[in-house]
Amino acid sequence: MKRLPLRTTFAVAAAATALVAAGVPTTAAVPATPAALAGPDISVTNTAAHLDQLQAIATANGGNRATGRPGYLASVNWVKSKLDAAGYTTTVQQFSTSSGTSYNLVAEWPAGDANHVVMTGGHLDSVSAGPGINDNGTGSAGILETALAWAASGQVPRNRVKFAFWGAEEQGLLGSKNYMANLPTAEKDKIELYLNFDMIGSPNPGYFVYDDNAAGNGARDDLTSYFDSVGVPWEYIDVQGRSDHAAFRTYGIPTAGTYTGAEEYKTAAQAQKWGGTANAPFDPCYHASCDTRANVNTTALDRNIDAIGHMVWSYAQKTYGTTLPPTGENLVKNPSFESGAVSWTGTSGAITTNTGRPARTGTWKAWLGGNGRTTTENITQSVAIPASATTAALSFWVRIDTAESGSTVYDTTKVQVVSGTTTSTLGTYSNANATGNYVQKTLDVSSYKGKTVSVKFLTNEDASLQTSFVVDDVSLTTG
Repeated sequence: MKRLPLRTTFAVAAAATALVAAGVPTTAAVPATPAALAGPDISVTNTAAHLDQLQAIATANGGNRATGRPGYLASVNWVKSKLDAAGYTTTVQQFSTSSGTSYNLVAEWPAGDANHVVMTGGHLDSVSAGPGINDNGTGSAGILETALAWAASGQVPRNRVKFAFWGAEEQGLLGSKNYMANLPTAEKDKIELYLNFDMIGSPNPGYFVYDDNAAGNGARDDLTSYFDSVGVPWEYIDVQGRSDHAAFRTYGIPTAGTYTGAEEYKTAAQAQKWGGTANAPFDPCYHASCDTRANVNTTALDRNIDAIGHMVWSYAQKTYGTTLPPTGENLVKNPSFESGAVSWTGTSGAITTNTGRPARTGTWKAWLGGNGRTTTENITQSVAIPASATTAALSFWVRIDTAESGSTVYDTTKVQVVSGTTTSTLGTYSNANATGNYVQKTLDVSSYKGKTVSVKFLTNEDASLQTSFVVDDVSLTTG
């Protein structure tokens, strides 16, 4: 969180000594929690591991992750690699600052109505004085783990879900301001809500909710209701222009967020309500070299990341006049491969115009196998199947040519659906099914309604005599 130029600051080293001497508890005194509202339990163990990685990046790069320094770019690249692996479409926006080049990283889940966007973000940069683990490694790590949990959940969002990691916030919200300034008006109008999380693991924590309840924005109240439901007392706070939500609020976009405190002092009444130490800063290491991995209250972090999860899960499904795919529309992108490997992942070169085997339509197809040696090849695409569907069917055309003879199975192609950590094989085709011409196959995928799944064609060929499996014109339609 950036420091306002006119705001009173504190002697952080002395405050830190006082806080340690006072014996700050690792768990604030908060009443026992009743059952939470709908939403996931975001893993604090995984989130803490992300903080360990951000600390390691800072340690390896001069002790900080500040804009213009190598530790910041290393942070961006590491977060991007995690999101790419989870199936997000990531975009890195580069911009210049007085301290050098900085970057915004935005990750978009490839499902949901793109006309209604729910965006969650926080800044990834630190100040130059230290590694910035509470400010704002905690928000970044919590947002990252929520994004990974969303990807693993297999849910199909009603709205388009995006996660942002801003650069140069510490220099005056430069990253988020740059993003919004360069975003076309039509795209700004699609953002229904921006959620911001900046400093959510302060060592002497409070539980603050941004007091930003513009007309039509119930997100602030949903956050306070969530904290009520889990027995965590809260207070409103006006963070003014101190964090990246301000760049969105400027354009009239509803915002909300949580905060556990920075250089402000905790009052006696707040200490009675939340535990911790009165008359000491919420974060005595704010903007200092001691903002390390040890400067994080795990309980506060855990409560706030669950709040992030609750909000993302809730608003991903909120009705904003959302338009769902019409019945009968093909949910597979680039179904006939005529755009090459666009929207598909898997074995390089499997999607081809090689004339050794013809496409069923057009000139492109997926040619799996045909090597005459031990190989494994695949093509995969993520597809969101709406919960509103009554039926769902996966269809494709396959041509099987083989040099094998007889009915013994040597080479196979499996059609699989991957949902979360579970892989199911819906159909298996082999050299014994060779016909030398295209045959259409249709498989029922109705059991995956309401989930985002990966459709996978997986070919295994043995050590001798080729079998070619040529796939074309793939469709997944609902009824």
